[in-house]
Amino acid sequence: MRTRVKICGITRYQDAIDAIHAGADALGFVFYPPSPRYIAPEAAAEIIRRLPAFVTTTGLFVDADAQWVDQVARETRIDLMQFHGDETVEYCEQFSRPYIKALRMKPELSLAAEVALYASAQNILLDAYRPGVPGGTGEVFDWQRIPETLAHQVILAGGLDSDNVASAILQVKPYAVDVSGGVEQGKGIKDAAKIIAFVKEVNRADSNRS
Repeated sequence: MRTRVKICGITRYQDAIDAIHAGADALGFVFYPPSPRYIAPEAAAEIIRRLPAFVTTTGLFVDADAQWVDQVARETRIDLMQFHGDETVEYCEQFSRPYIKALRMKPELSLAAEVALYASAQNILLDAYRPGVPGGTGEVFDWQRIPETLAHQVILAGGLDSDNVASAILQVKPYAVDVSGGVEQGKGIKDAAKIIAFVKEVNRADSNRS
């Protein structure tokens, strides 16, 4: 099975197009104001309006006011929600779009229990844990913590780049990989060459997957 690729933290139209031309399946837009990769909804809407067909657009939120999430979703017309905070299942399910639930891999986290709890999620995204930081740490967690039985549901994130993504795919065999800082030249500014290198490594790993 082909590993899907999501490029997150898009803030510029050119970066979006570079990601699509490289072979990305999905683009992520961060609607979390404290993040250096935050994009205003109106700016995201303008980028999304100009995208070609068959690219999934994802909006990332962190414990946001539900009314604001709804407003952003309507304004930008994103396809998919991505919740990175302590959102409950009931919160995630209240919007008229499918969702991804991100889990930070705290030492005490029971992954199987959390996956079961968020059974209505399209997929579960796993990210490294750093206290007080809801994502985008650039850190790798122990991939051995992911049970083989759950790997097909997992979107793997956390410190991925062209140097380690092939190893990650061959070890974990996730449904998809999610990268932001690993393909940047600066916070929120992507590097086309790094995106191309990342996607090539994903494809190389897929060709060697058993």
